[in-house]
Amino acid sequence: MPQLIRIARERGSSAYIGDGTNRWPAIHRLDAAVLFRLAVESAPAGSRLDGVDDEGIPFRDIAGVISRHLDVPVVSIPREEAQSIFGFLGMVAPLDLARSSEGTKELLGWKPVQHGLLADLEQGHYFTT
Repeated sequence: MPQLIRIARERGSSAYIGDGTNRWPAIHRLDAAVLFRLAVESAPAGSRLDGVDDEGIPFRDIAGVISRHLDVPVVSIPREEAQSIFGFLGMVAPLDLARSSEGTKELLGWKPVQHGLLADLEQGHYFTT
């Protein structure tokens, strides 16, 4: 998120690609830390673990929160411009990356308890300079 916020600040707009319905998964770092500990202590060797709380947030919604907090317009850009606007994130920004962690929750008894990404962004601490 800090990179997306920095880009929006520098460009004066918060962008998403196309219609913005591509989804990104998210997990709070404290929930990820708990999951990492559980994985090391309890996961069977070779387990595939997906650690997400928000299974898929539309990129347009993320851009919208950034837009409101920075008081800049939110804009749609064509996929061909993603690399020039988002830099290294341009390769993943347009992708639909929805994931589920139901199997991980069942296997390890893990339950995320922190705020989801949009609620965390709305708190404003990402935007302090």
